[in-house]
Order: sequence, then C-alpha cells, then structure tokens
Amino acid sequence: MIDQPNFEFKNKSIPSSILKEAKIALSYYPELIHTPIEFKFKKNIKRSFMQAQPAFKDLLKGKKQRSYFIMISESIHIEDQEFNMQEIPSDVLIGWLGHELGHIMDYRERSGWDLIKFGIRYILSSTHIKEAERAADTFAVNHGMGDYILATKDFILSHAHLSTAYKERIKRLYLSPAEILELVDDLNTK
Repeated sequence: MIDQPNFEFKNKSIPSSILKEAKIALSYYPELIHTPIEFKFKKNIKRSFMQAQPAFKDLLKGKKQRSYFIMISESIHIEDQEFNMQEIPSDVLIGWLGHELGHIMDYRERSGWDLIKFGIRYILSSTHIKEAERAADTFAVNHGMGDYILATKDFILSHAHLSTAYKERIKRLYLSPAEILELVDDLNTK
C-alpha cells in the first residue's frame, strides 16, 4: 500500500459514503493515479453488486485517454436477501472495490476493439466470465490486497441466508480462498 497523503484523487469522483474505503483500495494501485475513475451508485446492477467498465465515449480513444466507471448497486439483492451499504463491513467493501480496480487494470492494457470483443464474450460466455473474474482477483492479490479479497469471499460464502446455488456460482467463477492464499504465499516468497 502506498502512503495515502501522497496519492492524488483529483481525477477520481468518489461518493462521500465510500470515500475512506475507495481511497484505501486505490492506494494499492499506484498505476491508476492518472486514470480518471468515477465511482457511481446505481439503482440496480443485475447479478452483481459492483461493475467496472470503460466510459463508452472513451472506448476507441488511446489507452491513456480513457476514463472508467465503477458502478455500485445502492443495495445488494441476492435472491431474497437484501443488504445495504451500511451492513457491509469496511474491509469487505475495500476488497470489492479492489476487485473492480483489478478489472480496470485489465481493461487499461486492451485496445478499444479488444474491449468491445471482451464485453461481447463476457455477455455470451461463462468461461470468459470466469477468466475475467479470476484475472481481477489476481490483479488485486498481486497488488497486496489478499486479506481484503479473502474478507469479501468470506462475507459472501459465510452468509447462511444465501443459497447453495449462489455460493456455488461464486466458487465456480472466482478464485477460491485456497487459491488466494497460494497467490499470497507466492508473493511472500519472491
């Protein structure tokens, strides 16, 4: 993590209710210091709590000229359960934001046309969803956010009210806690 007071946030738009957590998550990604990112609440995001995406207007611009959104659902609806932002522990929120910033790290190295193909494959292929989600987790862990990613996984997988089907989807598409710990161990031995 880099020293927060030295990290610039002038090209970031962050709602005050998540400012602390967003600053912490961003501090793990010094490469994004000059990347414009707007964190934005949205009424409903299908099948997800957060979603990172390039700004459509910037899609065909050069890699360094793009801006990004991290859309955040005002509340999480998972089956019959609803969670609001105040019910989510700070470390879990930091982990979720870190995962989405991992997506942005992946997007920023892709050409505009590659991003368009990526989006189409994400919509059409569960195999591609798995690759993309595991890549975002890996970016987060490789940037030192392993404990936060583990906290987020634990939050999801430990909720008794969530169905086995939902938990199995999370297990199938994202890195497992064991895989995260293995990545952390690999980082620590380098």
